[in-house]
Amino acid sequence: MPTSLTNNRTARDAVLKRVRKALGKAGNRTAARAEAEAYIAAHSHGPRPAMPADLVAHFIVRATDMESTVERVADRRDIPAAVARYLDALVLPDALAAQKSHAGVCWPEFADLDWAGSGFAIEGRPTVGDDRLGVTGAFCAIAETGTLVVLAGADTPTATALLVDTHIAVVRADRIVSGMEEAFALVRREHGRLPRAVNMISGPSRTGDIEQTIVLGAHGPFRVHILVLG
Repeated sequence: MPTSLTNNRTARDAVLKRVRKALGKAGNRTAARAEAEAYIAAHSHGPRPAMPADLVAHFIVRATDMESTVERVADRRDIPAAVARYLDALVLPDALAAQKSHAGVCWPEFADLDWAGSGFAIEGRPTVGDDRLGVTGAFCAIAETGTLVVLAGADTPTATALLVDTHIAVVRADRIVSGMEEAFALVRREHGRLPRAVNMISGPSRTGDIEQTIVLGAHGPFRVHILVLG
């Protein structure tokens, strides 16, 4: 674990220890955690839209609404070829043509794929800020809003999704959940605690601050392409 993350957790634990002491809550925390989880599980949700049975299809529609592009991929080994198809099909202005490069970075979980066989120079490392292409996974995705959920971690560097011009995210079809409530429940169930950061990505970066005109790529990727695996 990175030193900075360890230091942050140590400082947080020290603060919480003082709070528990002041509240007279010192002792076994297992029962308190179980009580809190039971309260969350029993807490009723507010009004929510009805969702179809096919969450994958609904996610694809909503992600497209958010200016992402989406392709389904049957096999993990097909990811490099799918990425190549997407990049080859991009139509960019001459001024941006240099960005259409088959070079970039990926999360460690994809470093073993045959990138070279599809004409790529992909490195399994975090971006240092000047990489054009970043390939990441996703913890899960939200069908209701077409949103990717990316958790910060040593093996899931979020900069790879935020500092590149083109972000390509791979999400498993069985990790597409109905809504944000289900996404956070999945985080709690699989991690026990929230990570340092939970990033919700709904399409390319955008802003309408200047004369209420939407501009893509204002403070993040110009393009988000999603590969739904399975």
